[in-house]
This record gives sequence, C-alpha cells and structure tokens, in this order.
Amino acid sequence: MKIYLHMNFSTLTNSYLVVNEETKKALIIDPCQISKDIITQIEDGGYNLEAALVTHKHKSHISGLKTLKKIYDISTYAADTEVSSDLNLIQGDGVIKVAGLKIEYFSVPGHSSDSIVYKIGNTIFTGDVIFAGRVGSSSCNYTKTRLCNGIRTKLFSLGDEITIMPGHGPLTSVGAEKHFNIDLKALSAD
Repeated sequence: MKIYLHMNFSTLTNSYLVVNEETKKALIIDPCQISKDIITQIEDGGYNLEAALVTHKHKSHISGLKTLKKIYDISTYAADTEVSSDLNLIQGDGVIKVAGLKIEYFSVPGHSSDSIVYKIGNTIFTGDVIFAGRVGSSSCNYTKTRLCNGIRTKLFSLGDEITIMPGHGPLTSVGAEKHFNIDLKALSAD
C-alpha cells in the first residue's frame, strides 16, 4: 500500500490517495478539492480509482466529490446519506473491501454525528476525530466527552505504533496521542 497526501491550502484540509500497489487500484479519502496534481498522480501512475471514503459530511472534506464523480466511475462510502445520492451507507463498526484492500471502519461520533475512522493496515484516517495534540471540536461538553471516550476505547486499543492521518495538520501516532494530546489529558483531569 502506498499513501499520498494532498493538502487543500485554502481550507488546510488533507485528502489521501491510497493505492494498492499490487493491483494499481486506488481510493481517495476525504476528496476536499480535486486538483490537477491529484488527477495527474492518478493518471500518470496508471491507477484505477474505485472509491471515495468520507470521514464526515463537512463541506471542507467533500467539496471535490462531485468533480471526482464527473471524471471517474467511483463508489462513495460514508455514514450520512446527505454526502451523495448514490452512497454505500456504512454505520457502526465493520469491514469493507475496496480497491483490493481490507478496510476496517469505526463510528466515533462527537465532532459530528457521522464521524467515521478508517483503518487500512497500520494506518488510521481520522478526519476531524483527532489531530496531532488535539481532538475535533464539539458542540458541548457531552459530545466532547463522547468523542474522547470513543477515541480511548476504539482507537487507543489499536496499538501505539498505528499512524494517524488526520483531516487537518501533520501526521501523528496513537502512542504520541496517548501521551501528549492536550484535550484528552484535560478531560482526564476533570
């Protein structure tokens, strides 16, 4: 598996092109903006783009989905039907196979009701659930507590070596977040 990071500088949102190197099949996680660089990478790499996986329905994470669907015949996976009219709805926790890759998914609500984290190999794509040093914003203390509990029970149990690829900002790891995440430490102190 190979992962390419593409950042939309106007919203500082990360998109990830994930490639199965054996089959040349690919998927994109959070198609925030479809740039010439993404299209060139897909085409020059000879990749067959099969799907878009959406971590949550906020506009900054899905604004490029319509453009992508005009260019490629792809499936879309998300936990909210408002993302796309032709959606593969996923809810709760489970496993799907896309682009020849086993993808585990976990519902971790709190930032939004439809927040989904995807795990491929030793990497999790968290959208706005968790960032380097912080957790996603929440509307109240209840949803923030729910988010932090979901992170601790579902994501921290995956192992310290798991790489976190967030919707914004730099990469981090489960181990680093266990020890240094300000929001999780503050909530523990309450």
